[in-house]
Amino acid sequence: MKPFTVLTGRVLPLDRAHVDTDQIIPKQFLLTTGRSGLGRGLFFAWRQDPAFVLNQPQFQGAAILVAGENFGCGSSREHAPWALLDYGIRCVIAPSFGDIFYNNCCQNGLLPIRLPEPALRPLFQAAELTVALPAQVVRGAGAAIPFEMDAFRKQCLVEGLDDIALTLRHEADILAYEARL
Repeated sequence: MKPFTVLTGRVLPLDRAHVDTDQIIPKQFLLTTGRSGLGRGLFFAWRQDPAFVLNQPQFQGAAILVAGENFGCGSSREHAPWALLDYGIRCVIAPSFGDIFYNNCCQNGLLPIRLPEPALRPLFQAAELTVALPAQVVRGAGAAIPFEMDAFRKQCLVEGLDDIALTLRHEADILAYEARL
């Protein structure tokens, strides 16, 4: 997966709570195990409304999604972070996330940041933000907002390591063990 260190990007404000994975990427787009092309299904039902934020020209090319509480709740579909990444989103900032969605984000190089509502609220108005994972800070909207991140997840994201890459770090030991069998 692509390492995540510092990202400066346009903000996509989605001021909605309890956005579930079926809203992020509906079931009709789950027929693939590939990760490309899923961006076209991102928020598919909502995109039918011309006023929806994803249809507004000023938000095209956004890399940072700012959302309401409990983002990514619902089923465990890994296609949800794949769709966000395929669209170009590399970071989602919300007060809380569905647990499985949060884990899937970290496993796929999409940085999920939890910020309390008072700190998050001004970010909905920001045109651009800078997210520095090594320093654990979001800069923009006239503020520098620190965030917490588990040290192991942070290391994996910064180094671009998913579970397979972590396992392959021990390839020599695995091969030596298998040779002894």
